Amino acid sequence: MADTASGYSLHATTALGFAEAVERARAELAAEGFGVLAEIDAQATLKAKLGVDREPYLILGACNPGLAHQALGAEPELGVLLPCNVVVYTDGGATHVSAVDAERMLMGLVGNPGLEPVAREVRERLARVVERTAAAT
Repeated sequence: MADTASGYSLHATTALGFAEAVERARAELAAEGFGVLAEIDAQATLKAKLGVDREPYLILGACNPGLAHQALGAEPELGVLLPCNVVVYTDGGATHVSAVDAERMLMGLVGNPGLEPVAREVRERLARVVERTAAAT
């Protein structure tokens, strides 16, 4: 299981380089039924908008349509918290992969008991994505 880095994320460090970790994260997301709906290159955006140099940082907005459908059925306003973000970044030469802890976020923020099963399943799937991405060599 991925280490919980905070009250809202699942986190692991990998021996992979940044590009390899991004490729592996995409493959692991697909294996868990997620598609990438949005991609934000924070490094490029901050450079273009603020002239700030930073290490690579990519946000993948991932969605599992079946699970999203279930969640929206239980809580129509939930769309403001979608998609589920998975982040690959480097810091001090190390490559990291993180994902939102959907169970903690949804149950702590939304508190709708009808979301609990789907939130748990999303957390388990994203934990496997983080774990398998980090374990790849």
